[in-house]
Amino acid sequence: FYRAASPGAKPLVDVGQNVSIGDPIGIIEAMKMFNQVEADQNGVIAEVLVEDGQPVEYDQPLFALK
Repeated sequence: FYRAASPGAKPLVDVGQNVSIGDPIGIIEAMKMFNQVEADQNGVIAEVLVEDGQPVEYDQPLFALK
């Protein structure tokens, strides 16, 4: 999981930021392909649950929204 679109770039979202359904919130690398992760609900980013560059599993929560 990557929080930014490229190394050294600003994260796509930060804690306290409003997000809407469809907003890009991160990047997942799977089988050497990079896929954009989009918000599946409206809300405010309350917490980032995984570290940048950390491997993640299918259906693993990446952010907590409020």
